[in-house]
Amino acid sequence: MQPVDFTTLAATAAELRYQWLPARCEQVVQRDLTTVAMALRTLSGRGWLTISWHPQAARLHLGEAPPRTPDTFTFSQQLKHQLNGLALVAIAPIAPWERVLDLQFANRPGDPVLWHLYVEIMGRYSNVILVNDRNQVVTAAHQVSEQQSSLRPILTGAPYSPPPSLSGPLPSIEESQDRWQERVALVPAPLQKALLSAYGGLSASLAQQVIQRAELDPRQGSDTLGAADWERLFHQWQGWLHCLESDSFTPVWTETGYAVLGDSTQVPPGQTVQTLLRDYYTAEVNRQTFGRLHNQLSQTLKARLKKLRHKADGFRDRLDLSNQAEQYRRHADLLMAYSHQWQPGMRRFCLEEFETGEPVEIPLEPDKTAIQTAQAFYKKHQKLKRSRRAIEPLLAAVQEKVTYLEQVDAALHQMEDYEIPTDLEALEDIRDELIQQGYLEDSSYRPRAQKPGDDACLRKFVTPGGWEVWIGRNNRQNDLMVSRLASDYDLWFHTQEIPGSHVLLRLSPGAVPSDRDLQYVANLAAYFSRAQQADQVPVVYTEPRHVYKPKGALPGMVIYKQERVLWGQPQKALGQLDGDLLETANPALAPG
Repeated sequence: MQPVDFTTLAATAAELRYQWLPARCEQVVQRDLTTVAMALRTLSGRGWLTISWHPQAARLHLGEAPPRTPDTFTFSQQLKHQLNGLALVAIAPIAPWERVLDLQFANRPGDPVLWHLYVEIMGRYSNVILVNDRNQVVTAAHQVSEQQSSLRPILTGAPYSPPPSLSGPLPSIEESQDRWQERVALVPAPLQKALLSAYGGLSASLAQQVIQRAELDPRQGSDTLGAADWERLFHQWQGWLHCLESDSFTPVWTETGYAVLGDSTQVPPGQTVQTLLRDYYTAEVNRQTFGRLHNQLSQTLKARLKKLRHKADGFRDRLDLSNQAEQYRRHADLLMAYSHQWQPGMRRFCLEEFETGEPVEIPLEPDKTAIQTAQAFYKKHQKLKRSRRAIEPLLAAVQEKVTYLEQVDAALHQMEDYEIPTDLEALEDIRDELIQQGYLEDSSYRPRAQKPGDDACLRKFVTPGGWEVWIGRNNRQNDLMVSRLASDYDLWFHTQEIPGSHVLLRLSPGAVPSDRDLQYVANLAAYFSRAQQADQVPVVYTEPRHVYKPKGALPGMVIYKQERVLWGQPQKALGQLDGDLLETANPALAPG
């Protein structure tokens, strides 16, 4: 993930100063453990300023409004208490080339500054610190004790001290080319490394951009440059410094991320530094969150399923043992019938079955009579019968849980990679469901706002006949389709006795789908199931009115009747996935 460097921070601060000062702070909401959103109101409108101290994605930019979830974070409550109603009157760096911005708040523009909100964008040491007009720390996103850092502790009530100054020479627009070239070429090294070693205040991405704009290779040795190469490189270096001095920035996408010193002809209409940073970091943080959550859920499901399957195997073994109950009863009956033939000290008693007349050898204990052994067999028979009656419902309950978790696991395996924001939403639905069902514990979990019951997050396709196909991504969406979205004219599809997604073929009143359309949907239903790798998969379909969710059933579990069967071909569905997927409500934010 590309970190916010000094140039990017300067670009976003310049844009905010131009468009959003002065602004009144109306609300502060903490979105998650590392991000707050501040509602700013100006004469021209209202916006949400995102401030993040994420260790890989620390940043400051305008963003989307936060979701309406309960905010129980102490840090945001303190910010809200102190800053609500005040005017943001200045956004200024605390020192040249420092990645620390001072957001200054006063009662109104022109009044003395009452509060300083220091936003420190410094990688894993990033922080957001609220300081009063007496330079005392009132609250901080991260408290740093003296044991953690004797150089710069950050404690409530202590004086605020800025980060240590940058060591080494800093870039200067007044520096001559000869002096600049002497510094860069002092130690022969790859050009990018030479620039980073010679000056502070640069990032790897910026150094690479300056070098490439000079038509040079960042891996090229500094001792291989000719006079013309040095001149072009110095020209680009000076151009960068002029942009910083004049607050002139051009936000563009690059092959590896973004840049704020791009070619103006490459800027899409309406793109600003704020939208660029919002889109890039939203996508990257979502991708990182998706990967971490996907791995957590996969491990949880794997462990839970392994434990439940082992438990089910134990119940089946006990059921197999209980199948011997009738054998104990028959042996007991034989012993009672032929007890007069028993002799003391016998270890085996060979008798004939009543119905078949076949010989049966019954083991005996020498210290017990035939009648005593028969009584023991009768007791064993009754015990095994009681055991069966007790075990069968337990096995059914465990098997129900296994079926449910296999359904969840199938949904999880259909979302291996992050592509669009709805992928993360669907994964969070699965996380929430597992927590609610008691299969997952997450101390950082906070309930999310209830989402409207619409179809925005469903997978959508179009059949050859032009009908829409809706596919659930998880159990919440599957239940939503059955209970609220399906009409009487639709058709419901699902793989037969195989975990998979619920699928709806959306039809208008009186419409009859063609065999080709039915096969198309059956292929998709087979593909979005646990039988994705099979050649042919049985798929049932019926009208939604014949699909029921039993009272107390687990999420995603339904029963159906009056079904018909088609053979879905999941491998053929691969060709359908490329060209027929409809646009979702939330397009991917990452650059294409």
